[in-house]
Amino acid sequence: MNPNELNKALSKLPLGDIKYFESIGSTNDEALAWAANDAKDLSLVIADEQTAGRGRLDRKWFTPPGTALAFSLILRPTTDERPHLSRIVGLAALAVADALRTRRLTPQIKWPNDVLLLGHKVAGILVESVWSGEDIDCVVIGVGINVLKGSVPPADLLHFPATSLEDELGYPPDRLEVLFDILSNLIDMRPQLGTEEFLNRWGEALAFLGEQVQIEVGSEPPILGQLLGLESDGSLRLRDGHDKTVAVRFGDVRLRPLA
Repeated sequence: MNPNELNKALSKLPLGDIKYFESIGSTNDEALAWAANDAKDLSLVIADEQTAGRGRLDRKWFTPPGTALAFSLILRPTTDERPHLSRIVGLAALAVADALRTRRLTPQIKWPNDVLLLGHKVAGILVESVWSGEDIDCVVIGVGINVLKGSVPPADLLHFPATSLEDELGYPPDRLEVLFDILSNLIDMRPQLGTEEFLNRWGEALAFLGEQVQIEVGSEPPILGQLLGLESDGSLRLRDGHDKTVAVRFGDVRLRPLA
């Protein structure tokens, strides 16, 4: 991957500006700083290697050179999008999942921010915001995808079983083609963010739907229940052991299927 190949591959998309780095600490950190200044809507930060990539809960994201996709997209929300910003993580997850489906894979979304293939994590999403006073000015969507085999972290660094697109497809896919499809999907789906159709699509793509799961919320006792779907804001809806419906909000949350 190099700047010329990147610009050529993405030339048909209505992106803002593009910043490419051979190596960077974190694409999200760069995008957050850029977004706080003059970054246009749909501006992109992408790196061939991340040395300090991070996911939710301050976990490290493993991005060795030449093997993965690590990028951050800056969105400047419209007036219509502002009431639905909690759905942005679902927008990114569906964009990734749809790109994998076109490659005849069967992705599922492990709420709130992971994409799985056959129960193994292949992609993670980190959504962060830039504020102006009490209003959100920009949203940064960070995406990391294990494309080639070398992008899968060593077993001692894993918090959840992982895989790569190469492992699941049986051949090494073109990273720029995968990137184009994800960005194209996200841009096409963005106008639907506030619709019931979008929420239904996100809900239908959930991993463990209808199954018994365990959710760890910070230092609180785990929540056990049947995964029913999503609330209108994208929160998870469960049925607990007392047959009561429980909504699990975003935050320090870990979702696991019950053995």
